[in-house]
Amino acid sequence: MINNLLQKLKGKGEGSAAVSEADAARLLSQSDYSMPEPDLWEPISQACTQAQLEEPHYSHWCAQIGEEARMHRKQWEYCYIMQALHMNEMIQEGRSALGFGVGNEPMAAMLANNGVAVLGTDLAPDEAQDAGWIETEQHALTKQQLNARKLCDPDKFEKLVDFRFMDMNDIDRDLDGKFDFCWSACAFEHLGSIAKGLEFVVNSVRCLKPGGIAVHTTEFNCSSNDETVDNASTVLFRRRDFEWLERRLKSKGCRMEFNWNLGDKPLDLHIDLPPYRSEDHLKLQIEQFLVTSFGIIIHKD
Repeated sequence: MINNLLQKLKGKGEGSAAVSEADAARLLSQSDYSMPEPDLWEPISQACTQAQLEEPHYSHWCAQIGEEARMHRKQWEYCYIMQALHMNEMIQEGRSALGFGVGNEPMAAMLANNGVAVLGTDLAPDEAQDAGWIETEQHALTKQQLNARKLCDPDKFEKLVDFRFMDMNDIDRDLDGKFDFCWSACAFEHLGSIAKGLEFVVNSVRCLKPGGIAVHTTEFNCSSNDETVDNASTVLFRRRDFEWLERRLKSKGCRMEFNWNLGDKPLDLHIDLPPYRSEDHLKLQIEQFLVTSFGIIIHKD
């Protein structure tokens, strides 16, 4: 199987997109092709793959957040979260949601437009300044920033959305058991270490009502289940980290299901190198590791 997939690389990739067969072999060694390729229609915990971005409802969710569909893993993260919530009947009037590290993302406004009551949270300004999030315009200072794309009627937004500063490493205890669902988009890999990121995910489930779900996306190390980036501003989670998370959450009465197939279409075998592109950006290299976005869904029974 791997030899057949490596043949797809011959003649593909130029300049920043070039990828060696050695790099591809490292990538493919972490993919379980005995599993069916993940789809976006009924998502479980899975990686971003080209086939998901080609499904018709991918464009539907892009329109919901005011974007044109493109082949980019960060856009996939929003669509993955929305589809996971939709398939679990969470995007509807009367639901309550908690967003972590919301920054300038469109999720809160999109959810409020569909009748969901949302509490968005982000790091306090002084801490965000030290971390560089304000300089890179990835931080929310006010509630109004969450509706910057005007996805929700202002009066409806004012009624349904609230905002507070909060450190994801220290979730406020008054939020325990208050929400139907919670989410974060590519945030918990920035908490300082793999251990802190995993601890956040476990603690986020505290905020859910029975029957609630947590949906998070993060960085996945495709090329190694051993060596990785840890204790840094951005860490890379391995399969074994998520498998540990599943065992920990199972002991707390939660369910997770994984698909480890990383895809075999051309863009699944295309490694974007710095400076990264705005298109054809599903897998990339960070330091010596090959990386993509990964989504996790946690059901609290």
